[in-house]
Amino acid sequence: GSKWNQIFKSITTDNGSEFADLSDLEQVSKTLVYYAHPYTSCDKGSVERHNGLIRRYIPKGDRMDKYSVEDIAKIEVWCNSLPRKILNYKTPEEYFDTELDRIYRRR
Repeated sequence: GSKWNQIFKSITTDNGSEFADLSDLEQVSKTLVYYAHPYTSCDKGSVERHNGLIRRYIPKGDRMDKYSVEDIAKIEVWCNSLPRKILNYKTPEEYFDTELDRIYRRR
């Protein structure tokens, strides 16, 4: 919506073909898209950390179609409810909600 540019300032992703069209986002918004260098996990440490958490439930190599939408949603809720040191021990959900409150209160 109207607050997109304030909420999504940047997106960091893999270099995979599934993300190729993401660069078009820069043409229609102020969101910057960063692609990590191939085989360089240090370019996206938080993403790799999150992937590691997901791997507790979905082993590498497993097909995603083995999992229901409900299964994925439960994993998502668990990941976003886990406090992170990088967020001063807030959960991603708490941090995101706080930022949304800040953005939407500013008119």
